[in-house]
Amino acid sequence: MNSSPDPLDPLLDRWADVPDPSPRLTSEVWRRIAEAEATAHRRTGLRAGIEAWFSRPSLAAMFVACCALLGLFLAEWRVNQVQRERSAQIARSYLLLIDPLLKANTVAHNP
Repeated sequence: MNSSPDPLDPLLDRWADVPDPSPRLTSEVWRRIAEAEATAHRRTGLRAGIEAWFSRPSLAAMFVACCALLGLFLAEWRVNQVQRERSAQIARSYLLLIDPLLKANTVAHNP
């Protein structure tokens, strides 16, 4: 069975001959880490504090869940308020239907 040679084979062979890292690699890595921490400490203020809080996935997820629960609570409160107003309107309509004198009294007070 003749199979064509894979074009990646020469590249993978060349990749296997990776040179040893330079002896300064560790110091360079630590220098970059220290530099990144220094720039992180320089950023202060409200925005940096908020960014620090939301960089944690657990707190970000908790914030989203709290916002969703607050939205559901406000929607339920609004529906309850509308339903209360509608029930009061139905009760007034019922009272006007069964007591015609109440209607006459209402018209007398509001000319």
